[in-house]
Amino acid sequence: MNDQQIFELADRLKAAKEMKRELEDKVKEVNREIEEVDASLSDKMAEEEVDKFSRNGATFYLNSRLYASAQAGRKEDLISALKENGYGDIVTETVNANTLSSFVKEQMAQHEDTIPEWLDDVVNAFEKVTVGIRKG
Repeated sequence: MNDQQIFELADRLKAAKEMKRELEDKVKEVNREIEEVDASLSDKMAEEEVDKFSRNGATFYLNSRLYASAQAGRKEDLISALKENGYGDIVTETVNANTLSSFVKEQMAQHEDTIPEWLDDVVNAFEKVTVGIRKG
């Protein structure tokens, strides 16, 4: 591969990443618009006591969904309360993917760039090489 091919690929990568950034900004803008219009429409439908209606081949309807989460700093208390009241089966343990990746990287650094034997059968790990770009 000659320098010209490398430069062409670098230019394509930079352009694609810039386009992605622009599209992500546009998506954020459209999502704000959706939230604003959704809130206005649902308020108006509730005010007018309209549960659903059809327009231009689509049915619009009010949809209610409850979102629940542990109170700030009370996650362990919530888990204890669920278990104590017979609902421990809805509690799951998780490991954050980024935390696990960092942990495996540390373990490999301590074991000559190999995954320790006790961890090798229970974790998948691979490295992905990418090209970073920064201004300047």
